[in-house]
Amino acid sequence: MHRRHARTITHTRVVDHSELARLREPRDDFVAEVAGSVPDTFELATGPFHTYRRELRVEPRDARSLVTETFRYDLAAPLWRVVFRIPIARRLRRRPTAGHTPWWAPPAQLDARASTVLALLCTVSMVCGYLGTVITQTITFAADEFRNDKGAQGNTLAAVRIGILLSMAIVTAADRHGRRVFTAWGAMAACVFTALGAASINLWTLGATQTMARGITTAVAILVTIIAAEELPAGARAYGLSVLTLVAGLGAGLAVWVLPVADLDVRAWRIVYVIPILALPLLWHVVRELPETRRFEVAAAHADAAPIARKRLAMLALSGFLILAFRTPASQLQNDFLRDERGFNAARITLFTVVTSTPIGVGVFLGGRLADRRGRRIVGAIAMVFGSMAIVVSFLTHGWPMWVWQFAGIVI
Repeated sequence: MHRRHARTITHTRVVDHSELARLREPRDDFVAEVAGSVPDTFELATGPFHTYRRELRVEPRDARSLVTETFRYDLAAPLWRVVFRIPIARRLRRRPTAGHTPWWAPPAQLDARASTVLALLCTVSMVCGYLGTVITQTITFAADEFRNDKGAQGNTLAAVRIGILLSMAIVTAADRHGRRVFTAWGAMAACVFTALGAASINLWTLGATQTMARGITTAVAILVTIIAAEELPAGARAYGLSVLTLVAGLGAGLAVWVLPVADLDVRAWRIVYVIPILALPLLWHVVRELPETRRFEVAAAHADAAPIARKRLAMLALSGFLILAFRTPASQLQNDFLRDERGFNAARITLFTVVTSTPIGVGVFLGGRLADRRGRRIVGAIAMVFGSMAIVVSFLTHGWPMWVWQFAGIVI
């Protein structure tokens, strides 16, 4: 059941006849209006709102008019309304050219359902970002407590990858029984398994709990992408995926921000594993609000499945394999590299990660908008080549050049 979060914005301006004529036309930017039954009122046609209404009160003053414009709306962005409160208020007060969307909105208009789904998926994606970063940030500290060497760390990280088999099973089940249940409940289960890692007695038990947690988290992250592709309009899919990547990075950043607690005590790294329990109330809200995708419901009603594009699937699988073959060791053993090869402590590792990774939002956002306008393949290919080269150079340099190259690689 949707809870109302209605807001009212009122502002007054003095306009001439041409400006008044524009105000009396339905707007068409990130929200599309239709004329209401009462003169000088406008209702929602399409836009990211549960309810929306614009009213004009006009007081003629010689050659000009005093216009009071009032907006009443209920934004369809559960758990994220506060983020868009100021941008939306500022945009509504302006009168943009028809068809011009603000920089923070997708090229295509979202309706209430698509906006709601994207907001809920952002919550799940942020949690997944945290869960997917925990072991890579903490394994070097756990190895210190358990007196394990780099070889044991590498073996543990490799063993955790067995969880991909669990991911495949979950995603396959979601194709048969629906995305919603496995996405929402899976994220909650991953939080619980991650928290169990705080009770680990050795690197083996930590790896076992993380195998389950990472396997479920990977499946949930895949399902989040699938739901976004199935629910968002064609002109907003790359934007949606870029936003989801951005908030996943925010979740990963939270794990990095917490990491300095590992300097407090040899066992303090365990605190990082307990924090996901705090996300359970947010995920419970997702369980209650997230709808099943229309595409799955339509497909479930037909016995004949659509044929698989095997060539495209093979190309995507090969691309994913090559990307992860490069990215996994670079990311999972980065903290150990910084500690042993560059002499960083936990606080300095956090500073390095925050400074070089926080601007990822710039690359993700611009990449999403470029992909919606220029095409996915060309943007993705160029970004992967130059981004990978920059990351490689960062591991070969010292001092400030290492920070600069890492920054460039992350953004690209």
